[in-house]
Amino acid sequence: MSNELQTGMSARSALRLEYAIIGLGLFALVLIFQPFSLTLFAIGSGLVVLAGLVNNLLPLAQPGVAPRSVVKVALVVAMIFCIALLVSITAAHLYGIFFLKPPDPNTLMGKAALAALPFYLHPFVWSLAVVAAALAAIITYLNKAAR
Repeated sequence: MSNELQTGMSARSALRLEYAIIGLGLFALVLIFQPFSLTLFAIGSGLVVLAGLVNNLLPLAQPGVAPRSVVKVALVVAMIFCIALLVSITAAHLYGIFFLKPPDPNTLMGKAALAALPFYLHPFVWSLAVVAAALAAIITYLNKAAR
């Protein structure tokens, strides 16, 4: 058995991957519960969701698993994260349309709300859509290249 070439991750690299995945979740929790900055809290909130998705990689943190399969699954997780963000932004917008009263155009806040760009015109939303589409294209290419 020792003469066979070892394919995939070594035990050490699998352990490092496992520690990195768990470390991301712990780092996100530290950012959420720190009392200093709301910006760090917001970053931590996003990282908690991402860490929850990245936990799907834990079963692949085994010796002998090909790094290519870990990368493929990581790309799928990233694509799901982007799509989930797009769906949640859309759901928040639709909630505002159907369940909140419209802004009052006679107030300064109402004028600002009515002058704001719709959510689908913001660069962040389009960036997420482009990243999700690019990840889908990369995953498709990797699957076709593996055949």
